[in-house]
Amino acid sequence: MAKSSNQKLKLLYLMKIFLEKTDENHGLTVKELSDELAAYEIRAERKSLYDDIELLRVYGLDVCVMRDKQVRYYAGSRSFELAELKLLVDAVQFSKFITAKKSAALIKKLEGLGSRYQASQLHRQVEVSERLKADNEEIFCNVDMIHRAISENRKICFRYFEWDAQKKRVLRRDGSFYCVSPWALTWDDENYYMVAFDSAADCIKHYRVDKMLEIYMDKSAREGEKKFAALDMQRYSKQAFGMYGGELCNVRLSCDASMAGVVIDRFGTDIIIANHGERFEFTAKVMLSPTFYSWVLGFGNKITVVSPDDVKEKVKSIAQEALAAYID
Repeated sequence: MAKSSNQKLKLLYLMKIFLEKTDENHGLTVKELSDELAAYEIRAERKSLYDDIELLRVYGLDVCVMRDKQVRYYAGSRSFELAELKLLVDAVQFSKFITAKKSAALIKKLEGLGSRYQASQLHRQVEVSERLKADNEEIFCNVDMIHRAISENRKICFRYFEWDAQKKRVLRRDGSFYCVSPWALTWDDENYYMVAFDSAADCIKHYRVDKMLEIYMDKSAREGEKKFAALDMQRYSKQAFGMYGGELCNVRLSCDASMAGVVIDRFGTDIIIANHGERFEFTAKVMLSPTFYSWVLGFGNKITVVSPDDVKEKVKSIAQEALAAYID
């Protein structure tokens, strides 16, 4: 019988079969491996398959043996274990900044990193839900452009939008382009943000990547290196509630003892806590913003502002305005 044109690709197809059709719970006998290769018009004798399996092991593929009634071979360790793939699928599925269309495409690719049996488990893991997703398909291009600008030490320009009550995009600054120096990307509260230096305002700002449009790289070199170097990114994300900017202020808070976990989750373990029986106090540097005030008010009397007085009065004012809206 004449050799098919695929015969020289025997080892490659054999590796493909191992990766796609075997795992620690599903192996193939030498006869079954031969049949699988035949589907690609490749002839394989038993002895040659033993040699091929050994070559794949030398190459680095973890070909393992399971023995029950028959001897079966399977691909053992992979670049990603099933538990890791499940974790990545969850991260993609529940990431608000990734569009539904892009989520489906990424999950499909992740399924391809496991065997077909593992892929079926990953597929069942994905549930249809009404979870909020971004609708800006430009986000991956935006992320790539920001990384390139950081790598090439250049500014970027873009238009920035917000949503109105009619669910329409409204360009900020009447559609004028923003031009800033990008220094980092960060993920906070299920959204992707670019941290950049705004030379006009002479300060570090952040922007939602999924709200950036028509992004391009400017020829100008980045600015604000010293400002960014002085920035503690971990502390910055703690200070900016919901990544809303605002005036930095040292705020003293009084909390019910039951709020210890909430406070540590928010501010970390490096805060200094003063215990006062059923309550405790601590001071944190935060950005004063609507999200900070709503965070405090959301816990009722279990978290209250002690000082400064103007922040305390602002919380009172917001609470009174909210109460007035419910009084007939």
